[in-house]
Amino acid sequence: MEYEVRPARPEDLPGLADIENSGDPMFAGIGIVFPPGPTVIEQLIGKPAEIVVAGDPPVGFAAVEEVDEAAHLEQISVRGDLTGRGIGARLLAEVMARAAAAGSPGVSLLTFRDVPWNGPWYARHGFAELPEERWGPGIRSSWAAEIEAGLHALGPRVVMWAPIARTPTA
Repeated sequence: MEYEVRPARPEDLPGLADIENSGDPMFAGIGIVFPPGPTVIEQLIGKPAEIVVAGDPPVGFAAVEEVDEAAHLEQISVRGDLTGRGIGARLLAEVMARAAAAGSPGVSLLTFRDVPWNGPWYARHGFAELPEERWGPGIRSSWAAEIEAGLHALGPRVVMWAPIARTPTA
């Protein structure tokens, strides 16, 4: 089934936390159990984040904020029973296209380095580890907040970056 990727509408927002939470059993299966608290999407709703969804009603979403004058992918989630069908890749492609259209130099994100559907998945989609000396103050703040929230105790984390390919102008 093809799921259209589109900007989120206000009526889409209440169901997005359930999509995010539906992936938790995959993480639990490899020993990662997230601490209690609001989901990433619940923390972003009402902030100046751009949210795109796949499907109507949504079966996946991506949420992007501006960090250090570039697009920053805060969260990408696909309903747990629909993973592995290319929905996340289509959401990521939309994030990259929107970042390019907005003039962003690239897209950053923080993720688990070794979880197959995290760091290695992003690497297959053009992301590479961003050396710490290239982190801006916003990335450093996000990294510190993750440590404070206990995410780093769950497994090695990494900052990744994908530059936006610029087409030469005539």
